[in-house]
Amino acid sequence: MSLFFLIILAYMNDIKQSTLIALNKINFILSILNDELLSNSTIPPYKSSIGSHIRHILDFYHCILNTNSESEIDLTLRRRDLLVETKCISAIGYYKEIVSELKKSNFNFDDYVYVVDDLGLGKIKIKYTFGALLAQAYSHTIHHYAIINYILDGLKISIDDPDFGYNPTTPKK
Repeated sequence: MSLFFLIILAYMNDIKQSTLIALNKINFILSILNDELLSNSTIPPYKSSIGSHIRHILDFYHCILNTNSESEIDLTLRRRDLLVETKCISAIGYYKEIVSELKKSNFNFDDYVYVVDDLGLGKIKIKYTFGALLAQAYSHTIHHYAIINYILDGLKISIDDPDFGYNPTTPKK
């Protein structure tokens, strides 16, 4: 095996491994919640639920895993399954589905994909590398974990993970 191939393989594994490690936190959060806590939307100011954020994160990855034959990924075509937002068993099932598909995936992270999204003025198509899109998905996940952490605090639930909701580049105090 050439050195170049080994470097590319390590790069691909880093992106995939980081993604899987980040997503594993969903499994942990779901293990400490019940349906009532998952769907609780009483915490101001946004009054969103932990379940809505978990569903949103997983929907983002679902879109990525469903690249069409034109190498197009439409982030506006999310599942938005309300059972994932309200039932722990549904959220766990969706989580396991996404993780299983990611583990099986054999994407070339340097390949170009076209991402369809709506940034407020209608749908647009943006050229990415697959690796850049997964890096964006990772940051997006961490951002939603910060919101989930805020909701957990409002619900008086503490978790023993000082990194939950913090990007690895965030300076430590």
